[in-house]
Amino acid sequence: MPVLHSAPKIASNEGVLDALVAALGSKVVSAKEEHGEIVLTIARDEIENALRILRDDHEYQQMMEMAGVDYPSRPERFEVVYMLLSVTKNHRIMAKVTAAEHTPVPTITTLWPNAGWLEREVFDMYGVIFAGNKDLRRILTDYGFEGHPFRKDFPLTGYHELRYSEEDKRVVYEPVKLAQDLRQFDFMSPWEGADYILPGDEKAPEQPAPAAAAPTPKATEKPADTGAGDKANEKAADKESAPAPAKTEDGKAPEAPKETESRPDDTRSDKGDAK
Repeated sequence: MPVLHSAPKIASNEGVLDALVAALGSKVVSAKEEHGEIVLTIARDEIENALRILRDDHEYQQMMEMAGVDYPSRPERFEVVYMLLSVTKNHRIMAKVTAAEHTPVPTITTLWPNAGWLEREVFDMYGVIFAGNKDLRRILTDYGFEGHPFRKDFPLTGYHELRYSEEDKRVVYEPVKLAQDLRQFDFMSPWEGADYILPGDEKAPEQPAPAAAAPTPKATEKPADTGAGDKANEKAADKESAPAPAKTEDGKAPEAPKETESRPDDTRSDKGDAK
């Protein structure tokens, strides 16, 4: 039995961008449709009000996910992205705000209680502060963790490493100690090689340049390419066969050489018997 539902299987973006921009007014900093998705950049202080209008007036009932992005070269280096879903329209949009390192973003836990956990993730990974969140604690990293791992300026190796100590019979934290400096690999083809000098290659002795290969002789494609001329070509074409064996005076062919006598049998066995 088919199930009837008001939501279309594939929702169209036609007219949605203009309607949302008109409804939000000055709260929208910029808006665009990119890769089949509608993206709204909202003024940071108006994010709570803008999301309330999208939820109550335009049926985007669910806030599915939050994410952070880091652009270190920008004055406001962080972006906080909110992904909304309309169950009745089967349509998704993204709203985002920008923030600096010490600029708080208003919390949206007043609209969706589940945003508390998501705001804690963004705070833990990027260090974005959410004003109004009553439980803004780390949620993914360990106790006493320093820094925010998803920032572009956070070292890949981190600052501390964790291991189990047999002496102390517990887990201990120690500064990271690398056996060698961290190296960047581009995973180029080993047959092609890199155009630059890899670390350590400068210590290798310089190899002499390979000797130039001898030129390959060019094969002649026609008689005129030989440069010998017609007379030389005709002479080379004449082939003389080996002469027949000479005959004797009576006209008979010489006889084959006679067979040689066999070597006498070895008599060492007889001598052994005689002994």
